[in-house]
Amino acid sequence: MSKIHSIEIVDFTFNAPNIERVGFGQMVGFKRGSSIEVVKNAIVIATDDGLRGEYVTNWGASPATRGEMEMLAPFMLGRDAMAREGLFDDLKREARQWSGMGHGPLDIALWDLAGKKYGASVSELLGGYRTRLPVYASTYLGDSQGGLDSKEAYATFAEQCYDLGFRAYKIHGWNDGDARREAENVLHVAKQVGDRMTLMLDPGCQLRKFSDALHVGRACDEGNYFWYEDPFRDAGKSAFAHKKLREMIRTPLLITEYVRGIEPKADFIVAGGTDYVRVDPEYDHGITGAMKIAHLAEAFGLDCEVHACGPAHRHVMSAMRNSNFYELALVGPDCPNMVAPVYTNGYTDQLDCCGTDGCVEVPRGPGLGVTYDWDYIRRHAVATRTFK
Repeated sequence: MSKIHSIEIVDFTFNAPNIERVGFGQMVGFKRGSSIEVVKNAIVIATDDGLRGEYVTNWGASPATRGEMEMLAPFMLGRDAMAREGLFDDLKREARQWSGMGHGPLDIALWDLAGKKYGASVSELLGGYRTRLPVYASTYLGDSQGGLDSKEAYATFAEQCYDLGFRAYKIHGWNDGDARREAENVLHVAKQVGDRMTLMLDPGCQLRKFSDALHVGRACDEGNYFWYEDPFRDAGKSAFAHKKLREMIRTPLLITEYVRGIEPKADFIVAGGTDYVRVDPEYDHGITGAMKIAHLAEAFGLDCEVHACGPAHRHVMSAMRNSNFYELALVGPDCPNMVAPVYTNGYTDQLDCCGTDGCVEVPRGPGLGVTYDWDYIRRHAVATRTFK
């Protein structure tokens, strides 16, 4: 038995250039000359026989997620690190009053530990068969600062992504609820690159009314978009509203990014609220939870699309036959993807990760197949908590 004897959680910071906060909360967009300080979490799970599982969070890093990790970590001490299903079941119950997002990074670190124990990649442990994954460029929010500030700018950036090898492109709009402007953007980009690129739209729940979602959805129909994601301010949670929208447009809906866990996603599918299912190993109780959801979607004959990016996301997708694209989120002209600069083995989720075949590579080393710069993480640490 590889018994867990300690769990360390380190909060660290880095600066993201040409990016600013948009409105309240976690939304970000382009602003030349600006920068924001970003906080991510580094997790280490150590066992009494010398094993070490590691993970650094990407888009799941938030104070709420950090709080949940602190709440759940003590329940893992003394447990067999290889008994992931048992840990999954118990942690899921402990988090039943909360979102459960703190569960994800801890589970991912357990998979990294298992891969290192057996000298196999997580993809191999999962039975993965895909080594390269089709990727789409997923844009930052629109702005008024000379970045994605017009429909012409979105089309120009799509052309730039095409030249880099991307064959798919997802628009996040301006976050102001202007349905007419969003629809014009949808149609303009489709006119410019729709014959060469698969296109998606994600308003990020910013359209204010059902009628706005319907107006933009009909533009997606006209532009032949591959999917239409989380359109309006029900926060992506109303199965009834999305079932009604599905009946009035042709473009497939991609919902459930904001519905946590396997049972609520099953309920959403049964209620007819989505065409594709959304999953994220950081958001949905780790790699263990993500694979359950992928198989749930498969049982219903639905595609399951992996949200956001990171090594865990690549390994999960490598073992899914019912997933179309890896999301390189978020990117834009003159600003980097806001992921931590801590990889020391060449792994990257920046625009240059796309190959000429329009794909990204699944890491091949043991565990997650990445190595982290712990000197950098500890130099930039702002908080550390260790459970023993």
